[in-house]
Amino acid sequence: MHFNSLKKFHFFSVLPTLILLCCIGCGLFWKNKSAPLAEQQHQEWKDYGGGPDHSKYVDFTQITKSNVNQLEVDFTYPTYDNSGYSFNPIIVDNVMYVLARNNSLVAVDATTGKEIWIHANLNGIIARGINFWQSKDKTQKRLIIFMNNTMQAIDAMTGKSITNFGESGAGYTDMRQGLDRDPETLGRMTSTTPGHIYEDLILVGSAPGENPFDGPGHLRAYSVITGKMAWVFHTIPLPGEYGYETWPKDAYKYVGATNTWGEISVDAKRGIAYYPIGSPTYDYDGADRIGSNLFGNCLLALDARTGKRLWHFQTVHHDLWDYDLTSAPQLITVDHNGKKVDAVAVAAKSGFLFVFDRVSGEPLWPIEERPVPQSTMKDEKSWPTQPHPTVPPTFNRQVVKADDINPYLPEEKRQKYIERLKAGKSGLYEPLSDKYETFTTPGSVGGANYGNTAADPAKGIVYVQTQEQPVIYKLKIREVRVAPLSGDRLTKAQALYTQTCQACHGADKSGLPGLGASLLNINSRISADNFKQIVINGKDRMPPLPHLDEAAVADLYAFLAPPRGGGRPGGPGGFGNTNERKAPEGPVVASGGVTVPPFAPKRSVGYPDDYTGPKAIYIEASNWGETASDLLAPPWSWIVAYDLNKGTIKWKVPLGNDDKIPGGKNLGLPNGSQIKGMVVTATGLVFSTCKDGRVYVYDADNGNILSTINTGRANPRGIPAMYEANGRQYFVVCSTGALLDKTKKEEDVPRGYVVYALPKK
Repeated sequence: MHFNSLKKFHFFSVLPTLILLCCIGCGLFWKNKSAPLAEQQHQEWKDYGGGPDHSKYVDFTQITKSNVNQLEVDFTYPTYDNSGYSFNPIIVDNVMYVLARNNSLVAVDATTGKEIWIHANLNGIIARGINFWQSKDKTQKRLIIFMNNTMQAIDAMTGKSITNFGESGAGYTDMRQGLDRDPETLGRMTSTTPGHIYEDLILVGSAPGENPFDGPGHLRAYSVITGKMAWVFHTIPLPGEYGYETWPKDAYKYVGATNTWGEISVDAKRGIAYYPIGSPTYDYDGADRIGSNLFGNCLLALDARTGKRLWHFQTVHHDLWDYDLTSAPQLITVDHNGKKVDAVAVAAKSGFLFVFDRVSGEPLWPIEERPVPQSTMKDEKSWPTQPHPTVPPTFNRQVVKADDINPYLPEEKRQKYIERLKAGKSGLYEPLSDKYETFTTPGSVGGANYGNTAADPAKGIVYVQTQEQPVIYKLKIREVRVAPLSGDRLTKAQALYTQTCQACHGADKSGLPGLGASLLNINSRISADNFKQIVINGKDRMPPLPHLDEAAVADLYAFLAPPRGGGRPGGPGGFGNTNERKAPEGPVVASGGVTVPPFAPKRSVGYPDDYTGPKAIYIEASNWGETASDLLAPPWSWIVAYDLNKGTIKWKVPLGNDDKIPGGKNLGLPNGSQIKGMVVTATGLVFSTCKDGRVYVYDADNGNILSTINTGRANPRGIPAMYEANGRQYFVVCSTGALLDKTKKEEDVPRGYVVYALPKK
């Protein structure tokens, strides 16, 4: 068994276990409003994902199994634009904070939707959520946001920027600083998820990109009062640090990512933060990073106050499949071997659920290192073994067989897949090759992703949303483009934009009402890989463009994404002066955040001058003319309930209905559960959003569907939220997708933050 933890040093072994268990088990304790804030986390939705533990669990009792089918729209706060938001609202003291009105932060009354204040034109703000902090006496309330490579603070009561915040005291912190790299060589160094507040610290990851020589994914914490860095943890270790020997000697100078772009969970009582960490760059070619590559693909437990490593476990060694850990680690209490054990469970893209003692890092059940196939690629040295949990069972298929090919496909297409499968290879941890195709399931966007886990913490039940989307890989030599577009490539990219994109997105790329979104500074919002997926496969109103080859798509992205220097107003890659953009109607109190001087353009870098080792030169290439999301026989997506007192699957049911297939009820959906979310209630309900525009409400005991809420709009992307205000319990979902029923008018189907409640008595 391979186990990367400090086995003999249990940093918290002297904690009074009996008192801890009473705190978790006593329902009356949770109701006590005078209890410490750490114990009230299931009474409010004041964090991205609900609370510090990211369980998405609420201890509310008004909505039950017997009345959930009576939920109705109580009010809708419209977004007043055509953007497809993926924002998780937070609600504190009867105020709901949302993103709307062309990337404005808006505070609304949580019972009526009436606007309280608008901070307009926060262009470049991360789209999934924000952070809320308040002083113990509640006299200070702050929203911590990340925007265009800066961290800023907004007064939650007034909506105005806090102008003395930040490392420089000028209202912002430059997120490119403090990473042991030249800041001018770094692009986006903020995360795509908002991090977590712990005490007076904001804990953050980053999303630096997945291309060669992108920035390192070091973990950081900052003061929410001053904006100054409190600590940094190097996920690509520097010389002398733990794990340095698992990399080539100079890897810390050029390897990127190894980052937490997903969801951080915090044990607020113990002060332990749990980080799911993604893979190093480059995703599919590890020739220049020989070794197991700590802390890539690790569940990492850090002391939240100091950043000190407590324990870790690596779920994939020397990752070659882009098997990032992204979903929130779930903090639960289970009965295990006759004892109450505080545990943490993390779901992986691979289809495995890993479960550990939350304090010591010891696995609850054996995890075996098993031999896996080895790479035959020149210079690649794949790791000889990979960890396989023996308990609990997997939640996804992990191999593609001929019998798995989708029977609903046209027979000619189905037979072609079968022939290609016979000529290629398939299996978990099958290395990629340039000589044959590798059919991998789950693929890099399958399995569990961000937003896809939840829990009933005290009962030891963990819920996983998963999609069985395979990817067909074949490696080819990558042309590393480090210079801006010029010459013939620039001319062709401009022509492609004019012919293909301008009709919807405008000659100035700012978007046309009702047709297309703004593409200005797109690299601050969408990665190159995600851009390719959207262009090739389509999304919402955007039709697929499968005729474009990969080089053309890459050049189009480069044309739209100028050199990244932080993307601040007036700076390279920016939007122009956001303070001069038209303000929306309503109670606007500020616009554009604080003024930030232009950052220097991102400077391209490569291997160190004295580097003599092998270079990563390969990129995966699937057949961009087709998608593999419908390759497998249905169901394609699931919601899975694990009872981790026993290590078993309690129930597993398909997530979504494919109305395009006759009798396609309960078949799940291709690409059906990614970028979704759940809410779990104390009354035994599990709310789950789905790409088909419905919210399914499951009986937590058996997985039976108790109610279905049809939003009428495709793909509600943000994590939903549940809260109580003025004696009523509300459920809110961000529903801003395309209209599903084309016989209806846009104005007849709520679009925005749709808030449901039981009928008033």
